[in-house]
Amino acid sequence: MQRTLILLKPDCVQRHLIGALIQRFEQKGLRLVALKFTQANRDLAKKHYAVHKKKPFYESLLSFLTSGPTVAIVWEGREAVAVVREMIGKTDGAKSPPGTIRGDYGISVQNNLIHGSDSAENAAAEIALWFQPSDLVSWQPADMDWIG
Repeated sequence: MQRTLILLKPDCVQRHLIGALIQRFEQKGLRLVALKFTQANRDLAKKHYAVHKKKPFYESLLSFLTSGPTVAIVWEGREAVAVVREMIGKTDGAKSPPGTIRGDYGISVQNNLIHGSDSAENAAAEIALWFQPSDLVSWQPADMDWIG
């Protein structure tokens, strides 16, 4: 089983989409491992977006992520990183197909509702930024045999 991090960004929280998006991941068959409602500070945002440090939009990423509350979630499942990325859609909601989260709920590039780890390695690093090991819960749902 693979783990991945998603962030429901401040625009998602402000638009009251938390429950709708969590439901999509649950219905897909992913297992909830950790969930936190938090306000990212600038230091955490810098660490999270360190790969974009030299890009012209870096400061706007920091400002956006720290502008309001965020929901950090760890999901687990078979090919979780790829599954979540496919469910999220393209960065630009206007170019993301219907059926994806950004395709169904967004039209912005900047305010794109959600972050999902782009590799298993980055997922592990990002999970460690947002959660302590003791925050991660391993469990077996009763319907696991049906999900696969």
